[in-house]
This record gives sequence, structure tokens and C-alpha cells, in this order.
Amino acid sequence: MFKGSNVALITPFKDNNLDVEAYVKLIHFHLKNGTNGLVPAGTTGESPTLSHREHQQVIELCIKESKGTIPVIAGTGSNSTKEAISLTKHAEKVGANGALVVTPYYNKPTQEGLYQHYKAINDDCGIPIIIYNIPSRSVIDMSVDTMARLFELKNIIGVKDATGILDRVDEQKKKLGDDFVQLTGNDDNAFEFNKRGGVGAISVTANIAPKLCSDFQKFSLSKSDNEQKEAERVDKILQPVHRAMFIESNPSPVKYAAKVLGLCDDEVRLPLVRITKKTKDEVKVALSSAKLI
Repeated sequence: MFKGSNVALITPFKDNNLDVEAYVKLIHFHLKNGTNGLVPAGTTGESPTLSHREHQQVIELCIKESKGTIPVIAGTGSNSTKEAISLTKHAEKVGANGALVVTPYYNKPTQEGLYQHYKAINDDCGIPIIIYNIPSRSVIDMSVDTMARLFELKNIIGVKDATGILDRVDEQKKKLGDDFVQLTGNDDNAFEFNKRGGVGAISVTANIAPKLCSDFQKFSLSKSDNEQKEAERVDKILQPVHRAMFIESNPSPVKYAAKVLGLCDDEVRLPLVRITKKTKDEVKVALSSAKLI
């Protein structure tokens, strides 16, 4: 169920409020362009600055508008275990297909603390849980051994790996087997990630290039030599866009790109700010290079 191009959905704002009209438009943009899964209320969706009601609302809108046609993996992570349980239970109640749970940021738990955090969520909820391992933002790095312990639990099914370490794919595959779902959180390494045993991505770039990203994933997951070559060709087209999305802090660049494409405004919530003119120019060049504008 969880493979291919899954979009880490941005959350559009208007006058510092959730722009429901733009959000629904975004969802249907993905439904029409081959996106394989929707990931609302993740960190690309600015979850740290969403109110609890907004957090719930963006998940509910994804489920309502997609009508079961593609999976919805709700972002439900927190550095408070109690809050993560509450968010995950809500996602389960309203019909999400899975939950994306980030490793607890700032608290800096030990590997045992990480295990107990996810175990508590697992024990209190009944939907598939994907671990989100992103040391660059969370400070901590979940070890392969801890992941293997968690995979023994009933609801832990895989990882969004944003370590940027490709050898992890091999290590995790060797330790946890083929049934453990490995999705990259780094658009730029998706081709090699899938070659090593990954099955897709939770993608920032897919917000603005859903068709290219879904085509790339389809080709890269094929065993056909011709489709592998096609995946490589599409990957080269996408690389400048991937780089441009992280010139400044995500999701400010991708929100500007979405504005250029007429999808939503580029408003972000403090402490994030809109990107500089220099970065805007670079984003436009990248979009142009991929023939997105």
C-alpha cells in the first residue's frame, strides 16, 4: 500500500489561517497527476505551528477529498508521547491508512527511550505506523537495532529514512527483511535508494511536480532495463528542482514554487519566513529547467 510517490503536503495559509479552498485544490491536483499517497500534517506541512484543530482538519480534508482512492498517511508525531498518541488515535478514528511519526525532537531520548515512545503509540493505536528518522532536525538517530525491535510490534511497518546515508537501506533490509517498508525522505537520493531496496519516497518536490515524481517512482521500481533508463532520465530532470527546494528552510522554497504554479500562496508561519529574491530566482530557474513553467 505504501510505495511510490507520496507527497509531503504543504499547508496553504491565507492571512495566517488555513486556506481550505487552496488545500482542497492541492489535493485534487495530486489525485489528477498520479501521486500514490498523501501525507498531511507532516513537518513539510508546518505541523509544529498548526493548532490541534488545524492538524485534525488537514487530515480530515485529505481523507474526505481522496475518498479512499489513494492512501493517506497522517503526520502524527510529537516530542510528547501523550500528544503523539492523541494525534494518532484521531487519525485512526477519521480513517487514515497510516501514521507518520517523527522521532522526538529536542528531548534527545536514548535508544531505549525511542523504543518506549513508539511502543506506547503502537500499544494504544491500531493503524500502521511509519517511523520518521531525520537526525538533522531531531538531533537523534534511531539505530537499525532499535528499528528491528520496533518492527516486532504489531503496527510498526516501515521507515521514512531522511538520514541521507544510503548504506542504511542495505543495513535495514538485511536486518529487517523485505517486508519492512523503506521510503526515502530525501528526494535527491531516491533513485539509488530504490535500487538498494527502497519502495518509494515521501517527497517535498512532489508538491509541485507530481506527475514527474510519480512517473520516476514507477520507472525506478520496475525491473525493466528500459524503464530503469527512463527513471534515470527523469531523475536528471528533477535533480535541479530537488536542490532548489532546500536552498532555504523547507517548506518556504516549495511554497514559493507552488505560488509560481498558481497552486497556493507562499505564506509560511513564523519562525519561518518567505524566501529571498535571490532564492526566488533560483527556484524559477529550476522550475524552468524541468519545464514546469
